[in-house]
Amino acid sequence: MKSHLPLLDPLRFGAAFGVAIFHQMFWSWAWASIGVPGFERTVAADVLYPSAAPFTWFGWVGVEIFFVISGFVIANSASTSSPGEFLLGRALRLYPAVWVCATATFLVLLLFGSGPASELILPYIHAMLMVPKGVTGQWLDEVYWTLAAETAFYGLVFCAMLTRRITLRHMAFGLTIYSAIFNALALLVVSSTTPSDLPYLVILMFRVPCAAFLLTHGCFFALGIWLFISANRRLTALEQVAVAVTCLSGAAEIYVFASFFLTSIPAIADQSALVPIMVWAAAVLLIARAANRSRRSAGIPAPEAPAYLRTLGLITYPLYLTHNVIGSALIRALVEAGLDATSAVWIALGMLVLVCWFMCAKIEPAVRGTLTQTLAHFGKLPKRQPASRRPALAQGLRLPLPVPVKGAAS
Repeated sequence: MKSHLPLLDPLRFGAAFGVAIFHQMFWSWAWASIGVPGFERTVAADVLYPSAAPFTWFGWVGVEIFFVISGFVIANSASTSSPGEFLLGRALRLYPAVWVCATATFLVLLLFGSGPASELILPYIHAMLMVPKGVTGQWLDEVYWTLAAETAFYGLVFCAMLTRRITLRHMAFGLTIYSAIFNALALLVVSSTTPSDLPYLVILMFRVPCAAFLLTHGCFFALGIWLFISANRRLTALEQVAVAVTCLSGAAEIYVFASFFLTSIPAIADQSALVPIMVWAAAVLLIARAANRSRRSAGIPAPEAPAYLRTLGLITYPLYLTHNVIGSALIRALVEAGLDATSAVWIALGMLVLVCWFMCAKIEPAVRGTLTQTLAHFGKLPKRQPASRRPALAQGLRLPLPVPVKGAAS
């Protein structure tokens, strides 16, 4: 496989931006039809965007797109690393941004929010440690629920690497079957109940409060692994069947959540659950096409991807972590300053992109460097394995050399 898939960076950025538009132009006012939102309500402006609802309500599917990309990228990282290197790489990638963004979110809520400060302390500690909140807790920012699913997947990969027997192929098959069974059950429940019924709501619990179980989202990570394998060799007939199962399972998960939205929020009652499925399917097809082209042109030197694409990929993570609470506070400040609601959204998101660029270019590297030096001081850095030694997790991929996928950081 070539050393980069430039498509992944802009696709990740587009997915995160879609989620930001969803939160700021739809969920910021539509939540009233379902229940109480997170802490962002304490800093948000009282603005409505009902005319934009048909174009913004499905932006949440960016999360499912991101999970597929994450499965691809993490498979690549695990196939070229030792267990220690993999764990360190994930920690150095996730924690610096979380520490910076969670602290910024905490300060914004503390200074500009209307709720008691005591409510923020435990969620802030959970966010800094990336500890799932459980069913009854409160997220510092609702978007942090995806980190529970991500870290659960990373932990699963790490444990597989430790066994030296479980390969990426084994893991992909396991997640495919595991998640497909649950999503098939969820689809059956949705077809026989309504959003007000307890079974329906129990099913939805596995999307956010119980995300770490990977029951609903395991299929997306599995699909990412299959796409990574397909970038290295042709899939067998059985593996192609597994890909089809993950696609159907993913479509079922999206349909279940979309159906809940459409039947619970009157403003979008006339919309179709097929829209987010089509958006997600289009993104998957783009990744599959890029993976196929990468395999076919293996061994041919590829031009270096433009630096701005890499920058978009780096901005994605802090943008996702800050757009909800901090973005809501910015929008309120702009509205109170006299801007109309729509202009306030776009200006606030533009400002956030610039701030996130500064974070990933200046602040994160400094925090990451300090953390690396601290680990080195205490002798906790893993020893680098020889480049010629392929991890057991990558068996069956026929990788010529353990090269990283640039433009695919997760």
